[in-house]
Amino acid sequence: MIPNKLKKGDTIEVIAPSNAVSKDDEKFLKETEKKFNKYGINVIYGKNIYSNLLGYGASPREKAQDLNEAFGRKDVQAIFCAKGGENSNTIFEYIDYELIKKNPKIICGYSDITSITNMITEKTGLITFSGTNFKTIATDETDFSYKQALSRFVDGNLEFGPENEEYIT
Repeated sequence: MIPNKLKKGDTIEVIAPSNAVSKDDEKFLKETEKKFNKYGINVIYGKNIYSNLLGYGASPREKAQDLNEAFGRKDVQAIFCAKGGENSNTIFEYIDYELIKKNPKIICGYSDITSITNMITEKTGLITFSGTNFKTIATDETDFSYKQALSRFVDGNLEFGPENEEYIT
């Protein structure tokens, strides 16, 4: 399953399925939000992104609730993870994989988030994206992450880097 591309007027929901968003993070989220708004994409936030019930983030049920609600919302076309952290694997049993199958959409994040995107792909067949977290767009020294997000999610470009550049793994 390949999710639909983003277009102007669409909405991104930002969730925190790993570590909670702190007050220090908030300014970076708002900077990233302004970039997307300027492009014509709306941004909303999951209700539990500031929850810090466990001292490093929301409870597994709260984290999964935000993920499930984002996939269930008809007015949300993409989901970005606010940032990485640890213990995102604790939400696996609370993810509604059937809901995701019925409502495929872009989900993007990296670091600890990779376990969630890998699990979603494994259980649903949805193509997920290991890419920039929402906060990272504002904390990077360049616009690379933001430009890559637009290239992937708006233009549908799956190329990595300049055409003639060589990458060795």
